[in-house]
Amino acid sequence: GGAVSCHSYTRTLWRAGVEEAARAGWKILENEGGTALDAVEAAIRSMEANPELNAGIGSCLTSAGGIEMDAVIMDGSKLRAGSVACVKNVRNPITLARAVMEKTDHCLLVGEGANQFARRIGTPLADTNELITKHRKDELDKFLDFRATVNADFSMQMPTETGDHDTVGVVALDSSGNVAAGTSTGGITGKMPGRVGDSPLVGCGCYADDAVGAASTTGHGESIMRVTLARRA
Repeated sequence: GGAVSCHSYTRTLWRAGVEEAARAGWKILENEGGTALDAVEAAIRSMEANPELNAGIGSCLTSAGGIEMDAVIMDGSKLRAGSVACVKNVRNPITLARAVMEKTDHCLLVGEGANQFARRIGTPLADTNELITKHRKDELDKFLDFRATVNADFSMQMPTETGDHDTVGVVALDSSGNVAAGTSTGGITGKMPGRVGDSPLVGCGCYADDAVGAASTTGHGESIMRVTLARRA
C-alpha cells in the first residue's frame, strides 16, 4: 500500500484495500492448481480498482494533470517478465503487463506503443475522467512541484496530507513452490509527463526467482533504480 508517511485515517483505508486484495489473491491460491502468477495479478487488479490507492483508478497526476501508469509482473519459475510504462486509459495496467510477457517477444512497452497494443488485444480501457479522482486533483493543486511532493511524502518528521505514494505490490508463493511478484503505480504527484520510476523495471520495481524468492518495492523511484533494489532484496 505504499511507503509514504500518512495519517491514521488514510492508513485505515489503505489497509482495508490491501486486505481485500490479499483475499482476492488467496482465493486463487487455495484452489488446487492456483498459480502464484494468477494470484499476483488478481490481487493487484483488486487494488487498481480501489480509488484510495495509487494504481489504476485513483492514480496520481502528472504536472500536466494527466495520468500515466506503470506496472510490472514477473514469473519466478521461468524468469519471465512483462511491464508497461506511461500507459493511459487502461483500467488494469497489471493485466496489460502480463500480456506483454505472454503475447509478445518483449519485456517492456511504453507510451503510445503500449496503448496501441492494449487496443489491439482488447484490454479493457477507461476514460481518463474515470481514472482521475477529486483527491488526486486536490493533491496536484497543493503539490505542483515533483521535488516538493517527494520531500513531503517521504518526510520522517510527520505524516503528510497527500497520501500520495501508495504504489501497490504483491508477492505470492503457490503450492508448487513457484513465486511471482508484481507492482503497479501512478507514480508521484507532479512528475513530468514521460517520467518513469522504478516500478515497471525488472530488478527495481519487482523481481521473482524460484531459487531465491520474490520482492516488490515502493518508495522514491529514482533512488530505488540506482541500486536495483528488488533484485538485491
